[in-house]
Amino acid sequence: MKAAWYEKNGPARECLVVGEMAPQKPGPAEVGVKVITSGVNPSDVKSRLTRPVAGSRIIPHSDGAGIVVSVGDGVSPSRIGERVWLWNAQWARPHGSACEFLTIASSHAVKMPDHLDFESAACLGIPALTALQAIRLCGPLEGKTVLVTGAGSAVGHYASQMARMSGAQVIGTVGSATRAAHALSAGVEHLINYKTESIVDEVARLTDGKGVDCVIDMDFSSTCELLQTTAIASHSRVVCYGSNSAEVKMPFRPLLWKSVDLKFFLVYDLKPKDREDCLLQLNEMLQKSVLVHAVGKTTTLDDIASAHEWVEAGKVMGNVVIQVQEP
Repeated sequence: MKAAWYEKNGPARECLVVGEMAPQKPGPAEVGVKVITSGVNPSDVKSRLTRPVAGSRIIPHSDGAGIVVSVGDGVSPSRIGERVWLWNAQWARPHGSACEFLTIASSHAVKMPDHLDFESAACLGIPALTALQAIRLCGPLEGKTVLVTGAGSAVGHYASQMARMSGAQVIGTVGSATRAAHALSAGVEHLINYKTESIVDEVARLTDGKGVDCVIDMDFSSTCELLQTTAIASHSRVVCYGSNSAEVKMPFRPLLWKSVDLKFFLVYDLKPKDREDCLLQLNEMLQKSVLVHAVGKTTTLDDIASAHEWVEAGKVMGNVVIQVQEP
């Protein structure tokens, strides 16, 4: 089969290789999937750059979509022929979705609705599930005000839609006019350009000085500075899934006085019940076609280096998807 892999950390064009390798056969409780599309996420880029290579080579990417073509012991043969989307394909193992055939736990290959296309399905594993778990951790949102940082990002785009569906007013932060337009397409009602506007002043204006009830945050190192301001309401909740800095100094007294609740999570490592609930809720949304999926750019497996560079540059609006092969 054709596959892409790397054997060392470094720049995309220096370490990503495309070639032939033998496909694996599904083991017990696994399925074999003909991969049609592979999603590229910022975490895939970071892993290639910095995460130590476990074993001789890494086939990257945790997200993707395809068709079940074989099953291992304990899996019903009726799964063969199912169109599926994938999650955690390259989490805690070396074999991700940047290849023509993939073996993966049967539970990690989720049946797709008939109307969902393979490109959109490659956007779900990390972006959509991250957004959904963040919404769940916010608690009931009916009538609340939510600040989505990075509302023009892949996760922010889904989180903004889901927050609106939950009955919240959504304020989003963006860094450019292009990202602003992308965020508006997801239903964000109020936008703040963090490069040219004061988030604190704008939140005060938009909330009549009350502050926001919840923050869905992609960069805690920046958002931490808001915790001691009026932008964050008393008894609010900050749900965070990332930070540009590993070391963050936190203002204890403002958090204590305002009883701010901090929630951190890693989408790769959800508790089984949380994962089950997320998959159930996301599949319900997919069945109802209530989500807008943003595929920003596609390319082929042979051009995987370009795909990684696009994600690393952060200039593509929407998800970067690799078309591995035809269905």
